Amino acid sequence: MRLSLFLLSGFLTATLSPSGWAGQLMPSAPHPIVVELFTSQGCSDCPAADRLVTELARRRDVIALSLPITYWDMLGWKDTYATDANTQRQKSYARAMSHSGVYTPQMIIDGRFDVVGNQRDRVMAALAARANDGLGEVSIPIDVGTASGRLEIAIPAAKTKIKPVATIWVMRTLNQGAVNIGDGENRNRVLTYTNVVRDLQRAGEWTGEAMKIDLPLNLAKAKHDGVAVILQARDYGPVLGAAILQLPPNERVAAPH
Repeated sequence: MRLSLFLLSGFLTATLSPSGWAGQLMPSAPHPIVVELFTSQGCSDCPAADRLVTELARRRDVIALSLPITYWDMLGWKDTYATDANTQRQKSYARAMSHSGVYTPQMIIDGRFDVVGNQRDRVMAALAARANDGLGEVSIPIDVGTASGRLEIAIPAAKTKIKPVATIWVMRTLNQGAVNIGDGENRNRVLTYTNVVRDLQRAGEWTGEAMKIDLPLNLAKAKHDGVAVILQARDYGPVLGAAILQLPPNERVAAPH
């Protein structure tokens, strides 16, 4: 059974793009396709989609993220990774896309369209179609690194007369996590997750000028060992660029006591 939750407004999609620092707007080149999976530990259809995220995350041409949501906690098991921020992100996509609802498991492919996340053949076909459709597009490279306990983000200037406006999202991620589900539809199963978004924040706005941002590495309280940065038009529109970084061991945040 595919779980669904209908809203009064609708549904959207988010997009991400490449990594690497080039100092100017780059012409089309191979870049990661960003996949956002909205998932829940209380959804019996989600484990297959969670495994697919793990598979996709191994690909060099994909940035795959897991965003656990809260609205299925009512089914008998409170998702241990779910956050209100992830839930609101999915609902914001819904409103921006004028869709009738949200559901799990839902995959947003490069901010352009959504696919039911446990339908592997359709997901792979969508990725292939997106790779072909995106060959003529322009991508903005993003450089992400660490120095002296700080997260450093560099975005180049847009080499175009039309100055774009985009939101800079910073997501703190957990590379791998396993959860023993004690109740609900997945009772007595051990579920594994990859690139779990544990915290997401709006870090600023890019208006086409070269810019650098530095933030505290350990800004989030939730356990995390990586960071994803997304440059996204109109808050929840097409993603212009994205990068993901695994933090060095001495910079990782352990679970709070």
